[in-house]
Amino acid sequence: MSRPIKRIAICTGGGDAPGLNAVIRAVVLAATNRGWECYGIRDGFNGILFPERYVEGGVIRLTRERVRGIAHLGGTILGSTNRGNPLHFPTRLPDGSMGEMDRSAEILDYFARQELDALVSVGGDGSLTIADALHRKGLRVVGVPKTIDNDLDKTVTTFGFDTAVSFATECLDRLHTTAESHQRVLVVEVMGRYAGWIALHAGIAGNAHAILIPEIPFDLDQVVRQIRARDDDGRLYSLVVVAEGAVPLQGDMEVAAAAEAGHEQRLGGMGEHVAQALQQRSGKEARVVVLGHLLRGGSPTAFDRLAALRFGAAAVRALDQGLSGVMVALAFPNVNYVALADVAGRMKAVPLDSDTIQTARDLGICLGD
Repeated sequence: MSRPIKRIAICTGGGDAPGLNAVIRAVVLAATNRGWECYGIRDGFNGILFPERYVEGGVIRLTRERVRGIAHLGGTILGSTNRGNPLHFPTRLPDGSMGEMDRSAEILDYFARQELDALVSVGGDGSLTIADALHRKGLRVVGVPKTIDNDLDKTVTTFGFDTAVSFATECLDRLHTTAESHQRVLVVEVMGRYAGWIALHAGIAGNAHAILIPEIPFDLDQVVRQIRARDDDGRLYSLVVVAEGAVPLQGDMEVAAAAEAGHEQRLGGMGEHVAQALQQRSGKEARVVVLGHLLRGGSPTAFDRLAALRFGAAAVRALDQGLSGVMVALAFPNVNYVALADVAGRMKAVPLDSDTIQTARDLGICLGD
């Protein structure tokens, strides 16, 4: 039987998302109320792997005072990184080229030396895959699902998603007026990587006229028909929402930077590609707006704030109940637990038979097919 928990650590790896600070606060308060000590690892696992980089140390004590008044703030007081996966850490080889090495043993050794009993890992697919690997190597781990992309399996939603959709929708509301004033086609590119959740939800809520998502390879001729139909109806402007991972029916997604050691593939540029093609084919002036990292910043919505607080408290409850190798997940109306093994390496795409897709079609929104 595992020894009683006295000290736990929390890390916030991967890309930042609104609600991270709320999770940190909930974990610290729930742990402190049980008499446990709580520590925060800086910048994913960099605080353990490179402690010399930090003036006050790469792992810091988190107290009530340290997390007071942070739940409404965007970002994370611990920092974050989507580089330096400890399982595949970028390392320069003797021949000067870049390779990878597994540095997870250093993390396990640190936990043992510092008598840290468990880890709460807050992150998306990459971070939770690392968490699952550490669990398999003997560390007590509970995961918390975080990503604005909402592409994690086994949870209805992730915190950060609602905030991203809400901001994207507000942007679309503003763009309607300027697009109509200039009688233009405005193409709005949003994040989401290989899933179209942000584009679809914001596009419908923001009254877009076409939405292009990775799950439905698009034919631009269909979008041009939508634009011309609106022109014929006296509606001389159109808004087109494009997910960064959208794929043409005949073609490939736009890649801003290829994957390399320690770095994931970075998407971007599909909005510009679509805008140029639509201008050429429709004869209407088209401009592109890339929302990019604006979707990651700012205060979390009430929904995301509450979800993050619930997730953080549930993570501590899971450890208190002796659970490990699980992720907290939202299954309306409750939070439950699912195995990390059932989440790691899996992506939740938009189901093509979903009510949301059908709603878009019923509203007459062009999905590019």
